[in-house]
Amino acid sequence: MSNPSLRGLQAFEAIGRCGSVSAAAEDLGVTPGAVSQLVRNLEQCLGLTLLERRGRRVELSSWGRLYYQEVAKGFQQLSHAANVLTRARNETGIVLSALTSVANRWVGRKIFDWQSLCPESSVRILGQEQEPRIGIEQVDFRITYGRRAYAHEHVANLFTDWVVPVCSPALIANRVLDGPQAILKFPLLNVEWEADYKASPQWRDWAALVHADGRQTFSGLSFALSSSAIDAAVNGRGFVLAQVSMVLDEVASGTLMVPFDIRMKLSESYYLAWDRTALEKPFGQKFHKWLIGIARQQELLSAPPTGSAT
Repeated sequence: MSNPSLRGLQAFEAIGRCGSVSAAAEDLGVTPGAVSQLVRNLEQCLGLTLLERRGRRVELSSWGRLYYQEVAKGFQQLSHAANVLTRARNETGIVLSALTSVANRWVGRKIFDWQSLCPESSVRILGQEQEPRIGIEQVDFRITYGRRAYAHEHVANLFTDWVVPVCSPALIANRVLDGPQAILKFPLLNVEWEADYKASPQWRDWAALVHADGRQTFSGLSFALSSSAIDAAVNGRGFVLAQVSMVLDEVASGTLMVPFDIRMKLSESYYLAWDRTALEKPFGQKFHKWLIGIARQQELLSAPPTGSAT
């Protein structure tokens, strides 16, 4: 069987979509006779009858209905591909997707530095837990974590974060903490990510690091989002093992404090993924370079001071 002509497929798809030969001809800007001839050529190529006459009407045969379902999908995909190119050409703004907590507590804070650097640029930040289909959905760049990064074609390592116990100063006001183990006597807030991530360090891990009593049990309130657990700590609800990148501002302002700076490293890194066409946008390459740059700075800020316990 030879490959059918594109014009024949267009004529057949138009009949199926428009419902008649005359409507298909008007849609394509040709005569009804031309449409009929193109479909006859297609039928000869396939060796099948695609159209059946019912009086003065033409309907798809059983073979025609089956074939139309698949042909229509192909034309829809072609239309989608054209829309993707049009959007990429016409939309000059940058769309950055990031995990919700990263969007709220890291890059969402850094973006003001970018805006000062490039005030003419336009950036939209999306907080998303599910991985977007970069290049198909309206996303140019994606900040994600761990193995999920490898679902994307173009990927670069950003930084590996660390966690450290933080709390509101009000939580321990008028209390004496005689050592790191004393933290474990306070309410403990837990961060439990989705199952397809490698687990972040938990309180039992930190307790082992500071040589606490191994018989102690750990319970408390758990949050799926790091940012929610940090918000609870800000409100004086307990200690949380917070990612350093997400609490630097609060610690600097005194909203949160670090009684004992004993950090644990996350098991995986954050990554940047991008669509190749994003680099062709105005400011696209510069934005990519800027994200990599602030991540390198964060790598140094998140790591424990030289010589401290980890």
